[in-house]
Amino acid sequence: MGPEVVVAWIESIRAEVTVSEACAWLGIARATYYRWKTARTQSIDRMVEKIRQLCTQHKFRYGYRKITALLRAEEPINHKRVQRIMQREGLQCRVRMKKRKTTGQPAQPAEHLLKRQFHAAAPLQKLVTDITYLPFGGKMLYLSSILDLYNGEIVAYSIADKQDTSFVLDTLGQLPERANMLLHSDQGSVYTSQAYQAVVKGKGITMSMSRKGTPADNAPIESFHSTLKSETFYLEDLMCTTTAIVEQTVRDYITYYNSIRIQAKLNNQSPVDFRRLAA
Repeated sequence: MGPEVVVAWIESIRAEVTVSEACAWLGIARATYYRWKTARTQSIDRMVEKIRQLCTQHKFRYGYRKITALLRAEEPINHKRVQRIMQREGLQCRVRMKKRKTTGQPAQPAEHLLKRQFHAAAPLQKLVTDITYLPFGGKMLYLSSILDLYNGEIVAYSIADKQDTSFVLDTLGQLPERANMLLHSDQGSVYTSQAYQAVVKGKGITMSMSRKGTPADNAPIESFHSTLKSETFYLEDLMCTTTAIVEQTVRDYITYYNSIRIQAKLNNQSPVDFRRLAA
């Protein structure tokens, strides 16, 4: 038996036998047992501190699976052990997911070409876009985002205080010129407007739209907006702050989401790292 197993076993029978008796049964010296016990305690303390640092660094946005993935980059560790430590130390993920209802009436909807095929074989092949409310500052703000289905990266975004066509056109204008690009949205009035569709067509982009009243058709971008709010405003209780702080919080989070925040579906890499390593 290894030192850790020996220490755990002796600790489990301490109420029935003395340390000397247990050591005699195993054929080890008492001093050896106490040395192993001290080393085990120090190892546990170091692991707890490392987990605490990671949870704090990521503002308690990660559950035990992602914390385990980060730890395994340095040393092997069982996910159940990480889960027990996080539960015991009160280090669980503190994210509360929020949902919103979609609104808007379609004018000139495009076909539902994406058909919930949320996998892409290459960057900038399939993109999804949507608008979400940011009701946390001194005035209502809106976030328009475009997400690449290849790696979940936010490749364009805009923040404004008006939800109009120029707002989404600003986001659209950030996309690079590229052939064979599919852009999927819901049937919001800004997306069905003639002005928006003309620019999309002019850039050579194929447009796809969700079916009416079916937000699941655009699930990836819906999920991103929900995650953004849950891991920033709701997590940090920023429910009433300044407009400037709202804007900076969103910009900082998108940078974090793209470059640092790991995703299990990307082999526990960030979107940017996944794209670079796959290139």
